[in-house]
Formats: sequence, C-alpha cells, structure tokens
Amino acid sequence: MGDIRAPRNLFLWSMAIVYMLAFSSLYVQIPGLYGNDGVSPVRLAQPAGPGDAPLLERLRRSPSLLTLGLTPELGLDAPQAMELLCLLGVLLSLGAATLAPLRGSLVFLALWALYFSLSQVCVRVCVDNLLLEAGFLAILIAPLNLLWCQASSRRHDPMTFWLTRWLFFRLTFGSGVAKLAGHSAPWWNLSAVSHMLESQVSPTPLAWCAAQLPAWGLRLATVGVLVSQVIVPLLYFAPIRCLRLGAFYIQLVYQVLSALTGNLTLLNLLTLVLSVSLLDSEHAGPSGQGHSKRKRAKTWGQTLVWLLTLLVELGVYVLALYTTALLFQIDVNWKAKTISSKTAFTQQQFGDVLKLMMGPTIWVALLSLTWEVVGALLGALYVRGCLWKLWALVQWAVFAAATVAMFAVSVVPYTSMEPWSSSKVFPAVKRAHGLVEPYRLVSGYAFDRRLESARGRPELVLEGSMDQDTWTEINWMYKPGNVSAAPPVVCPYEARLDWQMWRAARGQAQDSAWFSGLVLRILQGNKEVERLLQTEKAQYVFSEAPPVYLRARLYKYQFTQQDGSGPKQWWHREFVKEFCPMMHLGTQELQTMLSRHGLNEKSPPQSSPSDSPLARGLGHLRGHFESLPGPYVQWALLATVATICILKSLLSRGPGGRTCGTPPGEPKTKKAKSEAASVSKAAAAAASAGPQADQDPAVEKRPDVERSPRRRK
Repeated sequence: MGDIRAPRNLFLWSMAIVYMLAFSSLYVQIPGLYGNDGVSPVRLAQPAGPGDAPLLERLRRSPSLLTLGLTPELGLDAPQAMELLCLLGVLLSLGAATLAPLRGSLVFLALWALYFSLSQVCVRVCVDNLLLEAGFLAILIAPLNLLWCQASSRRHDPMTFWLTRWLFFRLTFGSGVAKLAGHSAPWWNLSAVSHMLESQVSPTPLAWCAAQLPAWGLRLATVGVLVSQVIVPLLYFAPIRCLRLGAFYIQLVYQVLSALTGNLTLLNLLTLVLSVSLLDSEHAGPSGQGHSKRKRAKTWGQTLVWLLTLLVELGVYVLALYTTALLFQIDVNWKAKTISSKTAFTQQQFGDVLKLMMGPTIWVALLSLTWEVVGALLGALYVRGCLWKLWALVQWAVFAAATVAMFAVSVVPYTSMEPWSSSKVFPAVKRAHGLVEPYRLVSGYAFDRRLESARGRPELVLEGSMDQDTWTEINWMYKPGNVSAAPPVVCPYEARLDWQMWRAARGQAQDSAWFSGLVLRILQGNKEVERLLQTEKAQYVFSEAPPVYLRARLYKYQFTQQDGSGPKQWWHREFVKEFCPMMHLGTQELQTMLSRHGLNEKSPPQSSPSDSPLARGLGHLRGHFESLPGPYVQWALLATVATICILKSLLSRGPGGRTCGTPPGEPKTKKAKSEAASVSKAAAAAASAGPQADQDPAVEKRPDVERSPRRRK
C-alpha cells in the first residue's frame, strides 16, 4: 500500500466530520420523531422488561447507553437522554475535526458507542450500518494517544487501514451486483438512470436538468453506473498503483455526480471517505510533497520495469473498455451523432459469472491482506532495541488478529448475495459472525431498490379540511408536493420523516407505523411534528388551528420536459388512488391503525424531569434550535470547522508563508544533531583541503553571508 500516513489522517478527519453531521441531523429531529408525543415515540423501541433488572441483563436485552438506568438519576426522560447523547456526539466530533490530538481511538470509541446507542432506539436508515462499521474501523486505525501525545505512524497501520479498502470494495461491488441480481427491468434495459433521477429520495434541480438529456445519453449513463460498480472495484487490489488511482477517480466522479443530482447524503460522504484507502501519502499528502525528492537517473533495468508496467496499465484499460463495449453492445452512429447500447448477456449468464467470481475475489483480498500482515511483521522485526522490538511484535500480533478476525466475519455478509458461495463458508466463521451481528460490526451492502418499469415516483399528498368541503394541501420543506416548487437543496441533511413517507408511498397505509403516527399528530396539532413539515409557521397552512379532517392521496410525479425557456413547472403529476380515506380524531379506522402499531398507548408518567438543572439546560438549548431548519445547523457546524482550520493554518505560518516550528514526525534533537554533524563534516573537509581549497573549483565556496564581518564576529 505504500506510505499511508496522509490517507489515514484524512480518513480519521473525514470520519469526525461524518459523525458530526450524523449527530446534528438526528438532534434537530428528535422531539418531532421520537418525543413522547412524536411520530414514533422512543418508548415503543425500548425493550420490555423489569426496570430494576441487573445491569448486564439490561445490556443483553438492549446494548445501549440508554439502558444503563442513568436517566432517572439525571432527571431526564428518554427523548432528553437521546438529545444529550447527540450533543455529546456533536461536541466530540467537532473537537476531533478541529484538533488532531483528539482523533484517537478512545474518542472514536466514544463516538461509536454514542451512535450505536441511538441507533438501537431509532428507526434504522440505510446508512446506519455503514457508519457503524466504518466507525468501528476508525477505532482500530486511530492511534491510542492522549491530549499531550502526538499521533505517529505505527508498524501495524497498513494492516488495519487495509480493512477500509475491503469495506469499500464490498460496498461498491455489492451495490453493483444487487442492481443486476435483483431482476429489476430498468437496469437490464438500461433505463435505470432516467428512473433514478426522479424517483430518488431527494432530487435536486440538477436532476431535472439531467433528465432532459436524450434517451441514448441516459442509457449510456446507466452503463457507466454498472461498470463503475461491477468492473472497476476489481482494480482496488491491483498491485499497480496507477490502476488503483484510476479506480479512485472513477468512483470520485460517480459519487460527485450522484451527490449533485440527489443531494449530498451521508452515504455519498462515507463512500468518498472509504475511497481514500486507494491513495497513498505521495498522492494524498500536501501539494509538492511527492515532488520534493531529488530525481535520479533511472537504470536500464528500472526503465524496462517502467515500460512493462505502463504496457500492463494500458492493456488493463483497453481490456476494460473492450469488455464494456462487448457486454453492452456499444455502437457509435457518427451520422446521427448518437451512441446506442444494449445489454448483451442474460440473467443466467450473469449468475454463472458471479458464482465464478466470488471465490477468486476473496482469495485476491486474502492475498493482499497477507502481504500487509507480512510487511508489518518485517517492519516490527527491524525495530532497534529488544524492548521496543518486543513491544512492536505484541502490537503486531494484537492488531493482526483483529484484522484477520474482521476480514473473516465480513466474508459471511459478502457471500450472502450468492447462495453457492455462502454455503462454502466455514461454520465456525458463521458462528463468529452471529456473535458480532447484534453490534453491527460488519454488514452486507446492496444499496439498491427494485425500480419500477414505469417512470415516475409515487408520492403521498396530505390534505386537511375544517368542513369536509374545502381541502388544502400540506406542503413539505423537502418532499415533492407543489409542482411549481423547485426541488430543494438540503445536503447533507437526512430528513428521516420524508424518507419514511417515500417508503410508505410504495406500500399500504395500514402497514406504515410512521404514516399512522403522522396522521395522529397532525390532527392533534403537535407543534414539534409540524416543524418537521415546515419550520416557518407562515408556510404551514394549519399553523393557527389543526385540521379537523385529514386524508392522503397517492400521485405519480414526473419531471416536466424542457420547452426552451426554463421550467415553469418542475413536476407533472397524475392522480393514482386514495391512499387513506378521510379521518378525524375518534374514527374507527384511525384507532385500528394506531392499535396495530401500539401508538394509542399513553406516555408513562415522568417524575417531573423538567425540574432538574440538566433538563432545563437541554430545554433552553433546544429553544435556540427549534426554529432553525436542519440544513442550517449543519452548514453552521461545517462553517465553524472550516473557520477554525483556516485560522490554524494561518497562525502556523510565519513571515513569507513558511511553516513555524519543526515539521511533524521529526524531533528537534534529531534535527539539531543532523545539522551539527553536517557542519562538522564540512569543517573537516575544509581543513583537509587546506589553502588549495580556494583554487580548487570542485570545492564549493561558502556563501557571502558566512564571510561577512558580522558573521565572523
């Protein structure tokens, strides 16, 4: 892997940013989502059992910090305890993002424990498992340092950092395989991109612009998506550096385009964070770092190796392009200026090839891991001093065992997408995976949904009324509703209620607990829930009084086509059916839906939590954020991190733009000794040269500044 100090530090800094965004996104939504009178009260997710049970028993039922029984002593209820955990997570991640000494394994362990505790009672979204696994890898990769100890490179770092590359491979390759293995017609007829642009959770105005591209361009984009997620991941473990860098930039372009058309989400951010595992310090370090070395003339052997490597690289790229053109029958029509494409393989053929590929990919990954383990062992053996060598070998043994164990248990979810390969996994490995599965240390990733053959996105539109005659639509901040409103830019905010309504539109009303809870809270006029729909009261049509009657209608939304003057209406919608009939408080239909999901239960009595100082402090802080949209809070945090980093960079530079202090990783004593040694060597050489040094052109003369009178004094 080469020197990985720069990409390792970049990975840890980026993970701190992702944690900060995840905690802050959840914090602003807790009262409306998980409050005692929220859409999905947190009490429904807490495990049943006696509250005075032993601590180990409570942790076994629900391994979470919320089950430690500290909330009654602190005077907090469950939603307030969730807010406290979120605030602690924001503060820790903000400190880790701005202070390098805080990017240690203990801090990342605390961040992982906080987010894992919250995920136990929150509804799981697709990015939670990925964040927890990447966060656990950050614990292994981060140095075990304290505030006064600077992070340093260790012999076992390449082993643990290799796990991020393996996770990146499982993420991208698994998502690509799921697109074709799911028997989804849009992926096989290459119309998936045109479907995804308008059917994704949160499209942007650029998604509307991309939807205006010709059909052949969108089909070619679908080919690019499949190639980047099925063929390109095979280059992650290539022994040639340029092939890995090429794979990195391909994934970078794909993730940037996906973020621009679908709002930058935590999934895009985590994918970009994991992609740095393909880099090295020469490429990911500061500008000019890789060119500071003095160039030396290459021998004929080195030149021959360079030429052979270049030929192999060109051969791999040509083979990839030829395979893509062959599999998708890409043909360029120069007269019509179009490019046609069509899938040239069947589902049975894809299944057979996948069956053949699963075993070799695992063996190649194992070979790459063995290379890193052996390299780390040799590095530990070359450490000087018996005690330091023993300490290096102990570290190597511990982290090598942890790395191999993580790789072994991750094989189980990786092979789950191919039944034959899954049956070949050792039973002991499956049992080990079963032990760590509740903690979500490893997971299977197939982030793809089954796309419908018909274009458009199903969307729920809620309508309220006071008299059953006049119905008014309830518009949301982030979800498509008003056809004349442009799609919002909310990155990197995760609107969980909008995501649940996006899922509910693809099912039945009585099957969605979130939809039932939302109907109840809107009819009750819950202000916390109303802020999830519209932060500003003026934008919410029932801000003065809640609607007496409520109904939900299902529409199919599609992007409008460009007429040359820009979009007057961004969406075109068609009525599909009545998703939920008219309801009001006390109707039998509503009571049945609430009883089915346990939402008609009353909140348990609390022992006046608002009287405690901590609860009052949390409530006072909540009052400052309740009127702010979620994206504004996250943008403010990102601006804070950027400002602190810029100020630190400016303060660390002296006059002329030079960096103050000794470069990191180079002790001052060692630098002074090296300078003294060089001076003594120069003096000895000058003494041996004698008076002939002035006439000898081969002897370098001293600078004028050293021969000045002030210098001689």
